[in-house]
Amino acid sequence: MPAPFDLSRLDSEVQTVLGEMAAQSLPPLETLPITQMREVYRTLGDHLGGEAKPMHEVRDLSAEGPLGPIPLRLYRPRPADAAPTAATIYLHGGGWIIGDLDSHDKICRRLAHASGEALIAVDYRLAPEHPAPDGPEDVLAAIRWIAANAESLGLDASRLAVAGDSAGGGLAAMACQQLRDSAVALRAQVLFYPGLDLTPESDALPSRQRNGQVPPLTTELMRAMAEPFIGGFDTRDLRVSPLLASDLQALPPALIVTAEFDALLDEGRLYRDKLQAAGVAVSYVEVPRMIHGFIEMAGAVSAAVSVLDQAAAFLRQRLA
Repeated sequence: MPAPFDLSRLDSEVQTVLGEMAAQSLPPLETLPITQMREVYRTLGDHLGGEAKPMHEVRDLSAEGPLGPIPLRLYRPRPADAAPTAATIYLHGGGWIIGDLDSHDKICRRLAHASGEALIAVDYRLAPEHPAPDGPEDVLAAIRWIAANAESLGLDASRLAVAGDSAGGGLAAMACQQLRDSAVALRAQVLFYPGLDLTPESDALPSRQRNGQVPPLTTELMRAMAEPFIGGFDTRDLRVSPLLASDLQALPPALIVTAEFDALLDEGRLYRDKLQAAGVAVSYVEVPRMIHGFIEMAGAVSAAVSVLDQAAAFLRQRLA
């Protein structure tokens, strides 16, 4: 049995958040029924996300996908100009089984507000109802649909970026790889502590071993999320393990954000190194004393605000 993690090593604001969560005596997330897991996750995002930044327009849309309509949400921080605007396509985290448009509403508003550009969130299908590759295929279909319909949405198809956190970060990396030689031209990718490797071998990564007992993303929770998503699917398929890609040339410039005490830390570092070796421009930020999921805590953790502002500045520069 691994030794409990010493929470005093964490940022003091994170310690306060985890202390408040512990005081509620909630059962471990992985022990809850899936519908309750989703509700708890959505509630936590609303509670910890801070201010809901005002938008000029928030509109629900629907993209055509291989399994049916894919819900989208368009955020405009300012009135549309006569000229089409740039946009970031956002893919929420939640381990491929939880998360939705509402759980990440405050993150999307904050990114759109700080970047000054439009943002479209994608509500891709989740496991266990829709195991791999349904979610990744929804993401690809949604991005293609947004690019194809950009003009009618007041967007510039030549100025699109993709971003995501955790599972969504992995999906964002996957999308850049899969769409590289397509008609979709992505200008940038922002990966917040991305989940990039679902092969059994990834369990041996040092950060998985060292940080596997750091809440909220413990080894037990990772398994509870990954298993229903993978089912019997090939874990070496690049749609679920984009870290394994051998050719990363000509991918969009990347901003990769990791956290010191995150089990997924090494995946972000390894992907940074592979992108750089392939000649891709990479900005890398490793936030000390921080945990997985911290960007969802912008109402309580100042590092979340700082990192989201950095991401917005990166997007402004790359989408100019």
